[in-house]
Amino acid sequence: MMASSRLGVLLVALAAFATGATGAEAHHAPRVPHTTVLDGARLQQTKLRLDRGDPRLRRAAAALKARADNWLNQGPWTVVDKPRPAPGGDVHDYLSQAPYWWPTKAPTPDNPWGCPYVQRDGERNPEVDSGTDRQDVEKTFDSAYDLSLAWYYTGERRYAEKAGQVLRSWFLDPATRMNPNLNHAQFIPCKYDGRAIGIIDFSQSYTGVLDAIALLETGAPGWTVKDRTAMAKWNTDFLGWLRNSDFGKQEAAATNNHGTFYDMQLAGLAHATGDRELARRTVLQARAKRIAPQIAADGSQPQELARTRSWHYSTFDLVAYTRLADIGRHVGVDLWAYRGPDGQSLFKAVDYLLPAATGAAAWPHPELEFRRYAATDVVHAAADAGDRKAQRAVPLLEEPPGGDLWALRPAAEQLDSIAG
Repeated sequence: MMASSRLGVLLVALAAFATGATGAEAHHAPRVPHTTVLDGARLQQTKLRLDRGDPRLRRAAAALKARADNWLNQGPWTVVDKPRPAPGGDVHDYLSQAPYWWPTKAPTPDNPWGCPYVQRDGERNPEVDSGTDRQDVEKTFDSAYDLSLAWYYTGERRYAEKAGQVLRSWFLDPATRMNPNLNHAQFIPCKYDGRAIGIIDFSQSYTGVLDAIALLETGAPGWTVKDRTAMAKWNTDFLGWLRNSDFGKQEAAATNNHGTFYDMQLAGLAHATGDRELARRTVLQARAKRIAPQIAADGSQPQELARTRSWHYSTFDLVAYTRLADIGRHVGVDLWAYRGPDGQSLFKAVDYLLPAATGAAAWPHPELEFRRYAATDVVHAAADAGDRKAQRAVPLLEEPPGGDLWALRPAAEQLDSIAG
């Protein structure tokens, strides 16, 4: 046996020992995934470091594996499981409900929702969680992402097979698939059959599903060419609805976090379905359309500061901005480099959070449920993009519940509750 061949066998054996993989799983070679938000080349390098036993990745790897293990005995979830169909009567239509609106009558066969509904601001109606698709779709998105990442890094087929089952059940199987529209998101029974603002149910985390699919497409067992083709068709149809529906156009015109998340989702879907020009144009337009008017010269976000949960919404909006910048990297646009006419920039917006994010000062604006760790990912994003203030702040950040996974999935997520 030639020396180079012996060395190759040795390296494979060491990789298998480091990851605990056996048999066919040990030969899961890392390929560069065609991800939309995550940096595929960076993931490949991280996978190689993990296989070599890099001790700096152990805690994050253990946390990711724990999250993935937790999903193995859950789901799959489907859009047809809700107790009552959306107002149009099609059980395959996604349904979510405005959280602060309540029935005034007991449900009857003729009035199954108990209409009319009245608003009780700040009081969350439990129907939002039990009577609609909202919680199930969040579990679908989160599990697909965690399981696909866990498969990519460990090569353990059980993670890939579960991720495939979750995605097929929600999006592809004829008996359970979701129609590619959000016509009935955030509806109010007997008042509005759906609302444009409900698009954020998907835009806040669906780009994670796009990356999960890209990870599975690097060779995951059980994810077939048929699955890949059908999922691409679903995404193309959903992108068409997002661009052309009245709700999509209304959300595109929003001037707060809803507009930012719309752009992120639009660019992400465009990139994932092969329309690089639309993705590039969307990121470019976000400079003057979003950053300049929505971020002040001092880095604050006035529309988010006006909320009762100003810290939450300031970090939330920056999740969209930093992920949009990640998409921009794939299409040749450096959104971090943009400076508005008054010096507005993403760096300034993140730096505005640093005193509170590091615990150096109290957050000086209204916040009902301050969670310092909500800013951890967006500070990581700014640090990776070259912000020296953010780089100095990273060691001072609060670790989110369940561990800091940035080393394995370097793209911002909303780390505190988004309920309500």
